[in-house]
Amino acid sequence: MAELTTPQPARHPTPTVKARKLAYLLFERPDLETAERFLNDFGLHTVSRSPEALYLRGTAPEPFCYRVAKGDEAGFVGIGFEVRTRQELERLSRLPDASAIEPADYPGGGERVRLTDPSGFTVEAIHGQTPAAPLPHRDALPINFPEHQPRVNGTQRPPVAPPEVMRLGHVVLEVADFQATCGWYSQHFGLIPSDVQVLPDGSPAVVFLRLDLGDTPADHHTLAMAQGFMPLYSHSAYEVIDTDAVGMGQRLLKERGWKHAWGIGRHVLGSQIFDYWEDPWAAKHEHYCDGDVFTAERPMGVHPVTREGMAQWGQPMPASFTKPKLTPAALRALARNLRRSPDLSVKKLITLAKLFG
Repeated sequence: MAELTTPQPARHPTPTVKARKLAYLLFERPDLETAERFLNDFGLHTVSRSPEALYLRGTAPEPFCYRVAKGDEAGFVGIGFEVRTRQELERLSRLPDASAIEPADYPGGGERVRLTDPSGFTVEAIHGQTPAAPLPHRDALPINFPEHQPRVNGTQRPPVAPPEVMRLGHVVLEVADFQATCGWYSQHFGLIPSDVQVLPDGSPAVVFLRLDLGDTPADHHTLAMAQGFMPLYSHSAYEVIDTDAVGMGQRLLKERGWKHAWGIGRHVLGSQIFDYWEDPWAAKHEHYCDGDVFTAERPMGVHPVTREGMAQWGQPMPASFTKPKLTPAALRALARNLRRSPDLSVKKLITLAKLFG
């Protein structure tokens, strides 16, 4: 039976705030036009566009969920969490190195506090955004089962079009400083662990963290974190209405020449039916549907990490999905973090490479 042998992941007894929602992600790209073309084909709607930034949304009322700022190089900047009250912004603004409360110059407005997590990612807390009007989307298709057939004299003809992304679901990060970073999100945003996958020595390889919404069900994970040798964006995931939307997304993205990463399949932890695609800078984006939701009552599960444990069915996870790009900068980070991070060792990296390399 798998057992966790480290302090994190764990619930914090008195977090600074409890985040209400994953609001948006922040990216930088050298070519906004190409970024917009991929994201529109992926199913996100453009909210506003300028020479400096691009904002996109799903059909849900969030005014935007994805910002692309013009940058010299492609990169992932950080995360925005929505909090319930201005008092929560005030508590966050008193943390070391936090910004003061300031107006958010984003679609929907509101106020924000900017922070930096222990791995160097920007984390923004936002409150007071004005919701947008929901966009129309098709209903889930009725499914006939052997003993229950609601569709009589009808056919299945989902539209041949980019799948309608409804909302941003989760983001997955790799970090060298796993214990400090995981503990920071639990302490300051109240995230609670749903499941953790551990190495043979009991140290965590991956944790799936969800929002603490009490009795209200929350996604199995809003932020997942994997042990890596440097801070990296792994992927982000966007919910669509049903399995046919996932499949139509694969057809359309393939026809339009984008690069497939992995899928279609069903995950084990979280249970989502998934399909992964790469944007023009090799950043992975996931369509998903039918994910698990947990209330705060559900305790953390502990599981051994295995390659087979990534999916219940579908094609095996390709080695390219997790294989790092060993650029000169990455090799320098590897050497630096092996000397510095208490969570890293050569033995652990070899174990991870054997599992996922």
